[in-house]
Amino acid sequence: MVIVILRQIQKIYPDKWDELEEIDKKFNEIEKKLGFPDTKKRYRHLMGTHSLNTLIVEYQFQSLAKLEKIMTKAVLDPEYQKLQEKSLSIIEDVQWEIYTPWPLVPP
Repeated sequence: MVIVILRQIQKIYPDKWDELEEIDKKFNEIEKKLGFPDTKKRYRHLMGTHSLNTLIVEYQFQSLAKLEKIMTKAVLDPEYQKLQEKSLSIIEDVQWEIYTPWPLVPP
């Protein structure tokens, strides 16, 4: 089994952090129904190459297949789609990255 980490790098509009907290509570409810792992972690950027208005959201999935299955369910779900649409006024930009432990097979 190969664990994968899905990372979202979100640039939040400066005056939207309070709204982000409210919408994230709704995302959490929907994600739970859709089978997202309970490994969700959020980090606010303090120093480095991103702006101070950057939020990192990470999930750990048990496999690429599970990530694909859950994300497919999410993008087809009407409630999830509505929240995604609503988040456009809060999140200026988002990048998605996928990581896996290295080496894939420990020595």
